[in-house]
Amino acid sequence: MSDEQQPPVSGDEAQPAGRLTSQSIRSFVLRQGRMSDAQHRFLDEMMPKVGIDFRPEPIDLAQVFGRKAPQIVEIGFGMGQATAQIAQARPGDDFVGIEVHAPGVGGLCKLIEEGGITNLRIVQHDAVEVLRDMIPEGSLAGVHIYFPDPWPKKRHHKRRLVQGPFVKLIASRLAPGGYLHCATDWEEYAQQMLEVLSAEPMLANTAEGFAPKPDYRPLTKFENRGIKLGHGVWDVVFRKV
Repeated sequence: MSDEQQPPVSGDEAQPAGRLTSQSIRSFVLRQGRMSDAQHRFLDEMMPKVGIDFRPEPIDLAQVFGRKAPQIVEIGFGMGQATAQIAQARPGDDFVGIEVHAPGVGGLCKLIEEGGITNLRIVQHDAVEVLRDMIPEGSLAGVHIYFPDPWPKKRHHKRRLVQGPFVKLIASRLAPGGYLHCATDWEEYAQQMLEVLSAEPMLANTAEGFAPKPDYRPLTKFENRGIKLGHGVWDVVFRKV
């Protein structure tokens, strides 16, 4: 995701009965960018075909895709290039991308149409509410969070997406053996990710510290830009125990 399209989180407030709310964990800040004519067109034409409307009730993704296959959710896919590439490279899995920003949704719609991608759907809504209300517990084979906004200033760290309450929600939706894969090019945020995921008792690290980049995660334009600037990239991969 680009810096302009990152979802922050603030999870410090108390919850009634432990229930996560969109007020307690905010999975995005709405920063609408400009949409091209092509993005508008593909958004209008493709979302009726590949979009999943938000409803506060569990959804049967096997019925949505017309088959039983491993189901992976990506939270905040930005403009969708990596999402489309992963879906194409893993035709045996089904993917749901969650993004609130219309330019990114339109961009991924374009990639789905042009690539003939059949194993990818889009939910244009807050990821917290989608995971909490639509995704059944213990149902997902994986969750991807790639290059979320690092919110580098210390006073903004509470806005970061990867924090304990949200990780607990994600872990509850993973099936046993399901994985949570995060990636960032901010070392300090990578350390926080490692600490937060390590503190979640439902998850276990797949590596001694940071993980090698899995082959299925492509190098994005955003990542390549960081590498050229001398930034490192850190992957964190945990599995549901």
